[in-house]
Amino acid sequence: MREIRVGVVGIGHLGNYHLQKYQKLPNSKVVGVVDNVEENARKASETYNCKALSDYRDLIGDVDAVSISVPTISHHMIARHFLEAGVDVLLEKPIAVSLQEADDLVRIAEEKNLVFQIGFVERFNPAIIALKTVMAKPLFIEAHRLHPFFERGTDVDVILDLMIHDLDIILHFVMSPVLNVEAVGVSVMSDKVDIANARITFQSGCVANVTASRVTGKTMQKIRFFGTNGYHAVDFAKRDLVSLSKRNGADGQIEITGNPVEIKNHDPLEEEIRSFLEAVTNRTPAIVSGKDGRDVLELALLVSEKIKTQEIPL
Repeated sequence: MREIRVGVVGIGHLGNYHLQKYQKLPNSKVVGVVDNVEENARKASETYNCKALSDYRDLIGDVDAVSISVPTISHHMIARHFLEAGVDVLLEKPIAVSLQEADDLVRIAEEKNLVFQIGFVERFNPAIIALKTVMAKPLFIEAHRLHPFFERGTDVDVILDLMIHDLDIILHFVMSPVLNVEAVGVSVMSDKVDIANARITFQSGCVANVTASRVTGKTMQKIRFFGTNGYHAVDFAKRDLVSLSKRNGADGQIEITGNPVEIKNHDPLEEEIRSFLEAVTNRTPAIVSGKDGRDVLELALLVSEKIKTQEIPL
């Protein structure tokens, strides 16, 4: 595989993790890092033996691909610059702040035949990959993504910060248009919604009940699927899957049995970066495409809009 020249824009929490993974993979070479905090870029450049830059535009001509991990408000401006220049892009979620911005990025990537991947790391969770081997048509889904409060991520509401991960997984498995959304939410620690619940009905008849909070005392990242073929429970943090199905026993009684599933332990972010590099090298579509990112943003924005229309009694 040819060596891919990579740049990372935004050397914060996620940007540093991206750098670690790129360094581990044999077909990538980090040539430059960009951050508007000079010290962040300098430290990363010393660690990864690459150029430290304060202007992302200075990477053009030196890179084949970039990871972008900056505040959401800058996603469109920065990603658009690289796509217009013919650079493949891995953009952290959410894709943008509006559908207009998302559609613009998807259009450019398609016109230029570029790899445009959105950073939904849970798609690469070993438990989700194993779930694909046993999952059939879901009828009801329940998801909980609960985190303690951190200042990081509060540039957006909890829907775009946390719930969007589960919305992506749900859309990926349900594969049916959204029929109706009901949602409630409140602000607790920030000036944006910090805890939210959404009930989503799909044309297939599936119903998803999704809760996200960034004001809880401990972390929970779980999703459960119920369907005609059984019950499947994923613990994202533990990378664990419990899969059960029913069958008729020898006496004619229904029995619940565990499905044999193989969970291959790997680092989800490393697999995400690896898949991006493979798509760049082989010129194949990204596993999590810009279109995927656009569609889940549409649903997330609908949830946020529904919350704005609800009056919470005091």
